[in-house]
Amino acid sequence: MNEVEVVEVPRAEEEYSESFVRSVFFVSINAGKVLLESGAETYRIEDTMTRIASAYGIANTQVFVTPTVIIFSINDYSLTQTVRIDERFNNLARVIEINGLSREISNGLPIKKAIERLETIHETPSLPLWIMIIAAGLASAMFLIMFNGVPSDMLIAFIGGAGALLINESMLRYTRIKFFTEFFASFYVAITATIYIAIGFSLTEMLNTIIIASVMPLVPGVLITNAVREMIRGHLMAGATKGIEAMLTAVAIGVGVGVVFII
Repeated sequence: MNEVEVVEVPRAEEEYSESFVRSVFFVSINAGKVLLESGAETYRIEDTMTRIASAYGIANTQVFVTPTVIIFSINDYSLTQTVRIDERFNNLARVIEINGLSREISNGLPIKKAIERLETIHETPSLPLWIMIIAAGLASAMFLIMFNGVPSDMLIAFIGGAGALLINESMLRYTRIKFFTEFFASFYVAITATIYIAIGFSLTEMLNTIIIASVMPLVPGVLITNAVREMIRGHLMAGATKGIEAMLTAVAIGVGVGVVFII
């Protein structure tokens, strides 16, 4: 019979106090939590958490990240925690700040300073809703021109894109089912563009171009990009999950517009 090979678990080269290890554990797992909530890739999260622990001399760590769960362990000190992520959104500013914090830690930032920085980043508010609405409207107007639309239709594209984001963000406060929020947002876009064309305000009647430009703020571009990057890096579970999520968003947008066309 073949002998069973026993794998010896390495021990830490240097023993640290329990309070210090728990502080490192706190910084690592909360940095990963902020990254995951802000739309970062899973491989980036795992790498950042491992680097933070290693920078403070904590080796033999294990990190497992999915789009909704983080499992982090420091094996030499028998510390393990699972964190479930219920809310996810795109906030690349926070991703950049956590990356900057990770580099500062690698350059010797004390653990107490790291905790203070992390709490500051976590409490930083996101962009005000009115700025997001204006940005969505401007983006839709610019997409209209990029899709060979006419300048006279930029106003309705602005109204469609801004209103779609307002509906999406407002409904998310009452329900976490994104399919319905994106469905009603795209339904609003199609209704608005159809009425605009029916009344006769458009000189060219480019209904499809107006709708496509107006729904662009709803299109999960970051999610699609991250899904492809996850698959390339070998994180098949995360890549497939994000790909399916992006597909459901596309279906919701298509159904919302299609219902208006059927009516």
